[in-house]
Amino acid sequence: MKLFWAEGYDGASVARLSQAMGVPKASLYRDHGDKRGLFMAAIDRYARLRVPAVLRVLERPGPPAKVLEGFLLAVIDLGTADPRTPGCLVACVLAEAAGADLGLRQEFRRRLHQMDDAILTCLRRFPPGTLATAPEALAPVVAATARGLMTQARAGEKPIALQSVARTAAMLWCNDPSPSRE
Repeated sequence: MKLFWAEGYDGASVARLSQAMGVPKASLYRDHGDKRGLFMAAIDRYARLRVPAVLRVLERPGPPAKVLEGFLLAVIDLGTADPRTPGCLVACVLAEAAGADLGLRQEFRRRLHQMDDAILTCLRRFPPGTLATAPEALAPVVAATARGLMTQARAGEKPIALQSVARTAAMLWCNDPSPSRE
């Protein structure tokens, strides 16, 4: 998972993957079929290990601006915590690999919809009038912002600059923003 995350789909050779896993290439092919099968297993592992912590932030109580800011800050933490694995395995690596591969494109779309649905569920719980627009209109904007923060993290942007974007976005999305005091 980390090798794909660090080097991208194309950059992670089967030889390097088998070396990183400590298994012969034959075992990799036996267990996963091919590099693409291993990549899909890595995406599933990432979704089980890394994504839930970010999504749990959307379930926290509090005013919308604080919850949305917390979500974006969790996204930034995920994308910048380890300099060897910047950004997001889904929003950056899967997105790039999905270009010409219809199956990977469908998987990418499915993963995006999962995130979008979690954000929409969060936004729908806030009282009417607390968001700057309807939850259905705001959810894709929040999701796109999160993905944009991940691509900026992948490009090496410093967390402090990304955190400023997160705080500003959260305030703009809410009618009664609660600015961060952190």
